[in-house]
Amino acid sequence: MKKQIINTSKAPQPIGAYNQAIISNGFVFTAGQVPIDPTSGKIVAGNFQARVRRVMNNLQAILKESGTNLSNVTKFTVFLTDISKYAIVNEVFSEFLNDNEAPARSLIEVSSLPAGADIEIDCIASF
Repeated sequence: MKKQIINTSKAPQPIGAYNQAIISNGFVFTAGQVPIDPTSGKIVAGNFQARVRRVMNNLQAILKESGTNLSNVTKFTVFLTDISKYAIVNEVFSEFLNDNEAPARSLIEVSSLPAGADIEIDCIASF
């Protein structure tokens, strides 16, 4: 089984022993993305919606570098430090995805996330 490592400067660089994404067996598996602006290297300022959008933009950049896009995502996993923001996540997801063709998704509340983030999302996409 051959795998291909994906990295792009249009998403935050890994801060540990991992890559932004791996292509394997016809799928792209992304690492979890937090709302870090790849230019500044800092969590984006603003409201929660802005942070969710930044995460989705980071994922979009990684998928583009991989040769696919958000419409080919088969599964999202969303980690929140505050489950009460579930509706806001849905609102922002609707900006990026067609609700009628949206992929599977899990949403999990956690006690904390890397870099002090309040959201992290990873995904699996096909081609």
